[in-house]
Amino acid sequence: MTADLEQAWRALESGDVGHAVDALRTGADDLPAADLARFVGALGRSADLPELTTAAQELREHPDDPATCFDFGHVCLEAGLPHLAVPALRTARDRAPDAVPVLWELISALEDLERHADAVRALRAWSGELPDWPGGYLLAYNTLCSGDIDAARRILTDLPTPEDESWDLAHDRVTRMVERAEAAREAGPMDGDDLRGWHFALTGAVLGRIPRHDPDTTTNGRYAHLEDDLRSRRTGIADLAAILSAAGRSPDAVMPLPDRSSRVLGLAAARLLDLPVVPVDPERSDALVVAYDLGDADTELRRSLVPRSPGQVLFEHASCWSDPPGVAADVVSVLHRTVTPPWGAVPAVDDDVVREPGDAPPEEEVAERIVAMTPGHGDPGAGPFTKVVADRWADGPRLPSTTSGPVHDAGPARPEDRRA
Repeated sequence: MTADLEQAWRALESGDVGHAVDALRTGADDLPAADLARFVGALGRSADLPELTTAAQELREHPDDPATCFDFGHVCLEAGLPHLAVPALRTARDRAPDAVPVLWELISALEDLERHADAVRALRAWSGELPDWPGGYLLAYNTLCSGDIDAARRILTDLPTPEDESWDLAHDRVTRMVERAEAAREAGPMDGDDLRGWHFALTGAVLGRIPRHDPDTTTNGRYAHLEDDLRSRRTGIADLAAILSAAGRSPDAVMPLPDRSSRVLGLAAARLLDLPVVPVDPERSDALVVAYDLGDADTELRRSLVPRSPGQVLFEHASCWSDPPGVAADVVSVLHRTVTPPWGAVPAVDDDVVREPGDAPPEEEVAERIVAMTPGHGDPGAGPFTKVVADRWADGPRLPSTTSGPVHDAGPARPEDRRA
C-alpha cells in the first residue's frame, strides 16, 4: 500500500471524507484495480453515494473488463473524482484500443485535473484515426493549455470547419484562444509564470493586479483567500481606467449588478469615471457593467452577459479562479479562491448556519469612502499589456475557462501520465 493510500484510508476511517479524497489527488494513477475499487467502495459508503459503491464492487469483480472500467470511470467523473477515474479509464483504453468513447472520457478526466500535457499524449498515442471533431479540437485545446502556442496554431490550421453546427461554438472558442495567445506573446513571455498573458488567452480578460508571491496568501499571482479592503477597490478602479484608456474605450454609462457589493463598486466607478449610473440591461451597448464578484450574481443574469452587446465592457473586481462563475469578465482586478468583502453585506455560511451581516452603512457612503481614497501602487503592467492586445480584447462571447492553463497553482505537482 502506498503512503498516499495509507493516508487516504486513515482520513476516511476518521470520518474526514474530503481529506481522504484529497490525499489521492496526486497518488491514484498507479493504484492497482483491487486497491482502487476497495477504497472507492468504502468512500461511496461513507459519503452516501451508492452508485460509487456499486461501480467499485463491479470493478473488484471484473478489474480487466473494459466496459466495467469505463463505467467505473464515468461514475467517478460524475461524482467529481476525476483523479480516481483516470487509472480505470486508462485500463479501459488499453483493453479496448478501438473504443473511442473511452478516449473521450479519459481526456475529460485529465482536463478536469488540468493535466493538459497528459491529455495531448493520450490523444497522440491513439492507435486509430483521430476524428477531427472532437479529436482535433481536443488536441488543439489541450496543446494550447499545456503552453505550446505554435503547435496549437498548426493543429488549428489543419482542422477543417465542422460540418456539424453544434461544434461551431467550440471551434470559435479555441480559435479565439489561440489568437489571443499569439497577441499576448507580443506583450510577455507566455511561459509558466506569465499569469496576465495566459489569463487573457484563456478567458479574454485583462488582469489588473498580480500580487507578489507570498506562499501564505497567494498561489502564482492568485490569492488563496483575499481579505479585501476599500483601498483595493480604489486601486481596481484605477487599473480599470488605465485599461479602458489603453484600449481606446469610452463607456457611456455604468451598470452595476444588483447585489450590494456590486452597487457600491458601481457607484464609486461612476463617480471616478464621471459617468451616469443606469439600471443593468445586458443588451445595452457601450456601457460598463460592474460586478464585485460574478459568483454572487443570479445565474440567469450571468448567462445573459455571455453574448456581448457591441461596445459593452464587463468589469469584475474579485474573480474566483478555482470555481469560475460561468461568464468571463473583460477586466478583472484580482483572482481569488475565497474573498471577504470590506463591508458586512454578504451573509456568510459556515457549517450550514447562515450568519446575518451586521448593520451596514448606506451604499452611497461606502462608495464615497472609496472615491476619497488614494489608489494603491497597483500593477503598472495592465495598461501597456492592454495596448498590445487591444485588437483581440473585449471581442466575441464571454466564454469562461475551467482551467488555469500553464500557470498552475502552488499546490502539489501534477502527476504525468507518461504511459498515455
